[in-house]
Amino acid sequence: MDVAAAVAASKGGSVEFRVEKAGIVQAGVGKASFTETALVENIRALMDAVMKAKPSGAKGTFVKRMAVTSTMGPGVKVEPASVAGGVH
Repeated sequence: MDVAAAVAASKGGSVEFRVEKAGIVQAGVGKASFTETALVENIRALMDAVMKAKPSGAKGTFVKRMAVTSTMGPGVKVEPASVAGGVH
């Protein structure tokens, strides 16, 4: 594993996420110490990455529901359109 390349990719805006069989996307977007602005930017970057990974044959609403949660805490529902300005 090339640590220098991984650090450079992370600082350059690399977004990593995992998709389960049922279509659930999981990704880390921040820590409790992050500012609200930093968290919103990270969530928007994640949404952009998910939308870019959308298969060309997918039709209709691609992101139906969204929630943000801490590792062991309850989830907070988020309207997908409020994050990406009208996600389809």
